[in-house]
Amino acid sequence: MSTYLPTLKQLQYLVALHEHGHFGRAAEASFVSQSTLSAGIRELESLLGVTLVERSRRVVRFTALGNQVVEKAHRVLREAEELADLVQAAGKPLAGQLRMSVIPTIAPFLLPRFLPRIRKERPELELFLREETSHDAVESLQHGRVDCVLLALPFNTGEVDSAHISDDPLYVAFPKDDPRDPPESVPPSMIDDGRLLLLEDGHCLKDHALAACNRPELRGSTTMIGTSLHTLVQMVDNGLGLTMLPAMAVEAGILNGTDVVARPLKSKSASREIALIWRKNSPRREDFELLAEELRAG
Repeated sequence: MSTYLPTLKQLQYLVALHEHGHFGRAAEASFVSQSTLSAGIRELESLLGVTLVERSRRVVRFTALGNQVVEKAHRVLREAEELADLVQAAGKPLAGQLRMSVIPTIAPFLLPRFLPRIRKERPELELFLREETSHDAVESLQHGRVDCVLLALPFNTGEVDSAHISDDPLYVAFPKDDPRDPPESVPPSMIDDGRLLLLEDGHCLKDHALAACNRPELRGSTTMIGTSLHTLVQMVDNGLGLTMLPAMAVEAGILNGTDVVARPLKSKSASREIALIWRKNSPRREDFELLAEELRAG
């Protein structure tokens, strides 16, 4: 049996190429040159004595065996991450590097309050952030690209551990001169078909809003506008419809400088749960629970 084993770096390069499907983008995501990444994968293939990737000018295609190796590489890299976590957990609580994904409908509203305080109170913590949709963030967690995810529930996260941060009510936002003059609490029945503007697929807030309305016909008539709550507010401000906003966005001043009014949605499920999730049985559980406490503090 060969005494040579693949390196973690070679496996990281292979996984990055599989994820991005392009040598240049994979190299950029791995913070190396394209030639370095390509050479690392060729060394891996030479070491194993097989072809994992079929290369052409336009297409990068993994062989059947290559796909199997990528699947195994994900598990190896995740185990390596957990080994590092185990060592990290033996040190000071909530110190060292921690990678967290945050969804776009939370990041710009919660982080500006949270980050200055966490930097002051936890100076030994190096918090690396990435903004991703819920689906991509959960995938990053399962593949070991991040250590934890701040997102909104309900959402299919698979088997994870979690900590509740807060409940975030939903508001209906509409132009202040709306002829229907909505009441202080807006019932779902007042939301007109074809006027509801929501985020595009991939953002869990869209599903939370539609579920809260409990009107299946809205799903087919909703107009999708971009990926930003700020864009939706501008659309409403220009009289193009109405939208749903989480309370944290309203409280953070997303409506400042506009003629948009927001009132609570009157529904039993008119709220989303903000939660921190991490891989089940992670040795850094104590760190994540401490981080959740910091997030709950504001």
